[in-house]
Amino acid sequence: MTSVNVKLLYHYVITNLFNLCFFPLTAIVAGKAYRLTIDGLHHLYYSYLQHNLITIAPLFAFTVFGSVLYIATRPKPVYLVEYSCYLPPTHCRSSISKVMDIFYQVRKADPSRNGTCDDSSWLDFLRKIQERSGLGDETHGPEGLLQVPPRKTFAAAREETEQVIIGALENLFKNTNVNPTDIGILVVNSSMFNPTPSLSAMVVNTFKLRSNVRSFNLGGMGCSAGVIAIDLAKDLLHVHKNTYALVVSTENITYNIYAGDNRSMMVSNCLFRVGGAAILLSDKPRDRRRSKYELVHTVRTHTGADDKSFRCVQQGDDENGKTGVSLSKDITDVAGRTVKKNIATLGPLILPLSEKLLFSVTFMGKKLFKDKIKHYYVPDFKLAIDHFCIHAGGKAVIDVLEKNLGLAPIDVEASRSTLHRFGNTSSSSIWYELAYIEAKGRMKKGNKVWQIALGSGFKCNSAVWVALNNVKASTNSPWEHCIDRYPVKIDSDSGKSETRVQNGRS
Repeated sequence: MTSVNVKLLYHYVITNLFNLCFFPLTAIVAGKAYRLTIDGLHHLYYSYLQHNLITIAPLFAFTVFGSVLYIATRPKPVYLVEYSCYLPPTHCRSSISKVMDIFYQVRKADPSRNGTCDDSSWLDFLRKIQERSGLGDETHGPEGLLQVPPRKTFAAAREETEQVIIGALENLFKNTNVNPTDIGILVVNSSMFNPTPSLSAMVVNTFKLRSNVRSFNLGGMGCSAGVIAIDLAKDLLHVHKNTYALVVSTENITYNIYAGDNRSMMVSNCLFRVGGAAILLSDKPRDRRRSKYELVHTVRTHTGADDKSFRCVQQGDDENGKTGVSLSKDITDVAGRTVKKNIATLGPLILPLSEKLLFSVTFMGKKLFKDKIKHYYVPDFKLAIDHFCIHAGGKAVIDVLEKNLGLAPIDVEASRSTLHRFGNTSSSSIWYELAYIEAKGRMKKGNKVWQIALGSGFKCNSAVWVALNNVKASTNSPWEHCIDRYPVKIDSDSGKSETRVQNGRS
């Protein structure tokens, strides 16, 4: 406890060092100025200023010119006006037993099996993964796969994606009262399902966006594509000013469920569920008052130049010609290394001076005394960030980042709860997590939130936002009817959950 207090005192002193030095100096100058008389002012002018006008005038002009140039050329702030997370209908809810039945029906419907599905070892394998995944019994599956026999067709896949995107956008436009024709920039990301016409074209057609909208469709970029889409929209808003940018993040389950026997390809079936999010960004100054957040930083890290990183998550055919996404054994090491590089770039941008100094001292110490200092100092990101939205890619991903960043259980509560309630919804998961924090009433004015997402390639991308007001949950929030049932207690060994009772409700 004493060490914690000492560190907090150190952090306060270093962070406020300028103020601690500046205010006493200001008080001394103010005291002297208070005692200054008219004769004293005349004496100051004639003895100093009059003889140094040639120096003072250019300095003053340079200061004014520099200030005007800075104000004119700095990028405009990018505001997050509102966002909406898609909540599938209740008839699409899929308990673990129901998901297992979907796997069974999909395999049974495979023409190569002739209507038989006798091998039970794969079922036991999937059940173990499912029970330890951290997912609950209220996640959602696609309608096509819930039918018997399942519809694993292109048409069913299109229906799933259209339902998600249109549902999220309808709620977004309703909550913001923004006319779709006011959208100047559109970015849609879906990694595994990219039909022709594109999904961005589908949005343009459905909502009748204007003909000169700048539309982009991002494919094959994995679960971190949501932050990539935000970063792209930010850069476009800096070029095409005074407009709205619409970002849509989703993934498709129907067309990408794996029906083969390769166990490295079976894992993704257990984690991914239906979901999507639509985000409205603006660079209009008048939108600041009604916006929820301002974008502070985006940092993108790509380690795809390394072969091991490039191949650790890869789509392909198994030995029987069935398509799936394989996860290599190197994924944990690759993810850890990529996350460290991303944090090394983001840290100097957001960490207070006190943490930068401690890291610099230990860094130099390790260089000079390699044997005595074994590890670098791990900065305390909680001094710079109030809320964390770690991509709900799986229980192991959350566990590793919680440990490496030195986070408390409440810091990863949004991620664990999202994984339990909605599963891995790919690039949109960080928005369900942000919605969770808002629904809990924890987002206060000035709070900073860090969204961190991992994806194939291999990529780690971060976005940092600052709350412009005390943020309340949006209308029709995905957590609207279940927030009082969370968080849930997850058994660390089995992965099974037990709902905690809060506010007198289970």
